[in-house]
Amino acid sequence: MPKTINEKIEETKLQITQYQNREKQLMQREKIEERKLRTRRLIERGAIIESIFSETASLTNEQFKTFLVQTINKDSARKVLEDLIAVSKEMQKASDKIGEP
Repeated sequence: MPKTINEKIEETKLQITQYQNREKQLMQREKIEERKLRTRRLIERGAIIESIFSETASLTNEQFKTFLVQTINKDSARKVLEDLIAVSKEMQKASDKIGEP
């Protein structure tokens, strides 16, 4: 028996709801992946700092923060950071050009 217009409308509404739910699931998965990447980056960078300044392992979080702020807030550190960011951006631009069709 052929479907009525109302049946087709209900079926289409159901499909829309299913696609919306699928979109939510994919967005949640993306957020989870972003959190995992951030967590990994934070752990790796913390480990790098501790490997360079092993003495910082005994500091409290507040002492460690003070150490970083006083170390990084120097003009020479800011200049190094700016230079590294510029190089990183240039590398990204070159990488994007290679991927273009």
